[in-house]
Amino acid sequence: MVKKFITFLCHFFLGIICLQAQDITVGAAFPDKYVPLLSGKKVALFSNHTGMVGNRHTLDIMLDNGVNVTTIFSPEHGFRGDADAGEHVGSSVDTKTGIPIASLYDGKERMPSKDVMGNIDIIVVDIQDVGLRYYTYYCTMTDLMNAAITYGKEFMVLDRPNPNGMYVDGPILDMKYQSGVGRLPIPVVHGLTMGEIATMANGEGWLKDGEKVPLTVIRCEGYTHNSRYELPIAPSPNLRTMKSIYLYPSTCYFEATPVSLGRGTDSPFEIYGHPDMTGYEYSFTPRSVPGAKNPPQLDKTCKGRDLRNLDNEEIIAKGINLEYLLDAYHNLHIPADKFFTGFFEKLIGDGNIRKMIEDGASADEIKSTWRDDVEKFKKQRKPYLLYSE
Repeated sequence: MVKKFITFLCHFFLGIICLQAQDITVGAAFPDKYVPLLSGKKVALFSNHTGMVGNRHTLDIMLDNGVNVTTIFSPEHGFRGDADAGEHVGSSVDTKTGIPIASLYDGKERMPSKDVMGNIDIIVVDIQDVGLRYYTYYCTMTDLMNAAITYGKEFMVLDRPNPNGMYVDGPILDMKYQSGVGRLPIPVVHGLTMGEIATMANGEGWLKDGEKVPLTVIRCEGYTHNSRYELPIAPSPNLRTMKSIYLYPSTCYFEATPVSLGRGTDSPFEIYGHPDMTGYEYSFTPRSVPGAKNPPQLDKTCKGRDLRNLDNEEIIAKGINLEYLLDAYHNLHIPADKFFTGFFEKLIGDGNIRKMIEDGASADEIKSTWRDDVEKFKKQRKPYLLYSE
């Protein structure tokens, strides 16, 4: 009887969460709120293929409402979202509108040129982030906020929900590991929307010379930090499912090892393996595909684990789960200096965790080392939250 009652409660509250997700409206869906603020200004839009309201792109909504969009800024994966992770993306022109696209991921300085900034009054951000410190969209937004400070421009965020916004986990970035996959002193899973990150960066003095940018956030409606928001569009080529997005905080560290996390298969970030791992029945073979042209272990049969049968709520409840990384480390049987690259510290943001893994620490023991960071950050971010917890 008790078990049935608990099951009923689980389904009841899950139903409430799903109802919340269905009722969420993104900031870009309220042109009546932002179009008047853009009137008479030269606008740069930082967006990509995720900047959609139903079947319309925010760029088209702006143009239809008479907004003078002079520049499009594109992030990692490009404006259309089909480039490989880390692939240099050149500047171009949007074929539909003729508006110049200034790439912020072309392998050069990730700061717009003086000429580009000279044709802008305000930068508007509308892009779907996934809530991880190493996901580069917020890094690009931070760079643009610094550019706005440098050139005296305004800034606006059309906010979108964070699909991993229901918890905080991981160490706060040690800023000596600051890089293209880590710009701010925040945990791996920060639980913030892009609008909240921008607000916090402004308020905490994290921007250029501790200065602030004139900032407006057009909030989502119906979103809370307990919502389960299912993304209508894959945010990048290898995050194709909600399960991959929920596993991303736990499987991305394979990027700093020879272990494949499934790039070049139908299930990136949902599987992992290596040709020399032993004792596994599951196997897969990475191939060259769009979005993963040269994946790790290309054309080699990898043995490992399939995580696709895991329950999403269980994945979320565990947060960052290093059991997968430890499993591969202990079963590949190669020296630590051959297993880890220097990229690992940039991803995890802490210089002590590699040594703990080498010394045989468990996933729970490692997780306990950042517990204080999580509590500290929760208190620090509280004044900047735009949505209830």
